[in-house]
Amino acid sequence: MHVMPLLLLIAGSAAVAGAARRTPVPAPLLLVAAGLIVSYVPGVPEYTLDPHVVLPLLLPPLLYTAATDSSYLDLRAQVRPVALLSVGYVLFATFAVGWAAYVLVPDLSLTAALVLGAVVAPPDAVAATAVARRVGLPSRVTTILQGESLVNDATAITAYKVALAAAVGEGATWAGGIGEFLLAALGGIGVGLVLMVPIHWMRTHLKEALLQNSLSLLTPFFAYAVAEQVHASGVLAVVVVALYLGHRNWEVDFATRLQEEAVWKMVAFILESAVFALIGLQLPVILKGLGEYEGVNAAWYAVVLFVIVVATRFAWVYPATFLPRLLSARIREREENPTWKGSFVISWAGMRGVVSLAIAFSIPLTVHDGEDFPGRNMILFLTFTTVIGTLVVQGLTLPPLIRMLKLPGRDEQAETLAEANAQAQASRAAERRLEELLADERNTLPPPLADRLRTVLERRRNAVWERLGQVNTVTGETVDDTYRRLSREMISAEREVFVRLRDARHIDDEMLRTLLRRLDLEEAAAFREAA
Repeated sequence: MHVMPLLLLIAGSAAVAGAARRTPVPAPLLLVAAGLIVSYVPGVPEYTLDPHVVLPLLLPPLLYTAATDSSYLDLRAQVRPVALLSVGYVLFATFAVGWAAYVLVPDLSLTAALVLGAVVAPPDAVAATAVARRVGLPSRVTTILQGESLVNDATAITAYKVALAAAVGEGATWAGGIGEFLLAALGGIGVGLVLMVPIHWMRTHLKEALLQNSLSLLTPFFAYAVAEQVHASGVLAVVVVALYLGHRNWEVDFATRLQEEAVWKMVAFILESAVFALIGLQLPVILKGLGEYEGVNAAWYAVVLFVIVVATRFAWVYPATFLPRLLSARIREREENPTWKGSFVISWAGMRGVVSLAIAFSIPLTVHDGEDFPGRNMILFLTFTTVIGTLVVQGLTLPPLIRMLKLPGRDEQAETLAEANAQAQASRAAERRLEELLADERNTLPPPLADRLRTVLERRRNAVWERLGQVNTVTGETVDDTYRRLSREMISAEREVFVRLRDARHIDDEMLRTLLRRLDLEEAAAFREAA
């Protein structure tokens, strides 16, 4: 892809994603729709998904951001349902959808149909995370969906490789398939376990935030490449490393964390926006290759397969959720009781995404004897329509479905109370440490400065409790909100003076940048994100 089309893709998708924030429609849906429309605008270049770009260059950073934002402890608590979905469901969907496609589509061999089943089996990490953030799902449901989407790509890619080997006549066997799956899974986890400790050691020992964040940007690509080099799962390697680094992120200095959060938010925003726009832009490419199927009702196949994909997920989720509880008293004792409403949302939230399309595009044009791969164009078409169907139909209906089911959201009052209690304990520890330090003559401070330290600590402790108090009847603000607003007004007044002094040449630009950075840090401290 040339530079200008790439820049247009990034700029256009970022603009649409930015506009989507002002609408009730989730950004992924608007981006897909915009891609579909723009793909037929005269003069727009043809964007073809290259699996050699998507899988090693786009998938690792997207997985890394999703995994570092996830909770290792929450995922560990939900490891059984996550495993049943990320491994069990993907294999079940591969065979169920593959068999249905074999029966439905004439001239599609069983092995080629299983390739299609593996391609459309995994729900997408980007789609699941984007929708879960927007609709405010209960924490347990969000954890299960995120955990599933982090791991299921590895299962699907391995299943695809086995099915592809059978389709091209390379003599794939059940034993060989199981062996390849174990090698990919255990190897990917092993690579991640080997890499995570030295990478974290480097993060904590590098002294400059720029170097630490350069390492952070390289980490997902490095972990993925090392695992793939030894024929293991790059997906699992990235996820293992990212979960460990996210769990130990508190050990990195504050400058690195602030910078890293900003950098990865920007990277995730650009990549997620471009990925969903790319999905829509594939329509001309897909239809162009569908020539041999123009005489059949391809649209009918697409609708039926979409229904089968959705039904297959329901057919797996409900038994996998409730049967283990019926059969095991230990599970009933250790795990909270799931509801049919939560299972319904998990079943309906199985949006497919760019990974499915990238895997489909990696299907070879010909098999080893030079013949065309059987049904490749139909597989691409059905993959595309399934991705679009799940994103549009399920993505649009998921928010009203959650409202209709009246699923309990996050208990903000309880979370704020827990935060306040945690802050109170931390403040008491900080007060004890401060008094110990001030008792040492080497740490003597003038009383105003010592009082300032105590005031800052008291302000931090009280801020959370104030969010639980009454609001201002005139402005609707809490005391904490009013404090932040007044603090911003004061800082803005200082900032204007600094700029005016620079314009009058009383200070130079270097000094201005130093003074503004100091104000920025104070404003960030005053307006730290609540919750």
